[in-house]
Amino acid sequence: MNIVERVKNILLTPKTEWEVINGETATTASLFTGYVLPLALVGSVGQILASVLFISGKGLTFGIAMFIVTLVATVVGYFLAVLIVDALAPSFSSEKDSGKTAQLVAYSGTAGYVAGILSFIPIVGGLLGFAAMIYGVYTMYLGLAPLKKTPDDKKIGYLIVSYVIIFIIYFALMAILGGIVVVSLLGGINGINTLSR
Repeated sequence: MNIVERVKNILLTPKTEWEVINGETATTASLFTGYVLPLALVGSVGQILASVLFISGKGLTFGIAMFIVTLVATVVGYFLAVLIVDALAPSFSSEKDSGKTAQLVAYSGTAGYVAGILSFIPIVGGLLGFAAMIYGVYTMYLGLAPLKKTPDDKKIGYLIVSYVIIFIIYFALMAILGGIVVVSLLGGINGINTLSR
């Protein structure tokens, strides 16, 4: 299935799409190169647009830096999420299978990747991002039974524990990488100001 069809189906008919996905085989690496990376690149463009449109002076430089930060955090977050969700599987009577876990993580993140492109729109971008996050949680919930064979009474617990850990890691990555960018840019600006005196 091509990427556009998969995006459309996981967004519009996730319950039936998980059954289709369950019949496919994939690896963490193949999903990264064929699905996560292309969508993460498109989604991260919103960072550049926001900076160019709303930040004067070093807007483009800042936008490119934040594009890289968002992309790196998404990539690292994807691989860590696959490891975490798969490692937690036995604790929630679910099957430990890195390929199925990679499918679950990659495809349940679809709404977030798509919403990322609109993140540059003030207020609306933030609301869309929040809605995409909620929809991603719902999408993952629907995928737990077909892909991980998670019993109904274990789904909520599995989902909550997985997402709490994933969010902590993702936001820690964003804070660390974003902090490095801000310090670097401020250092560059201060250096230029010092030279101009």
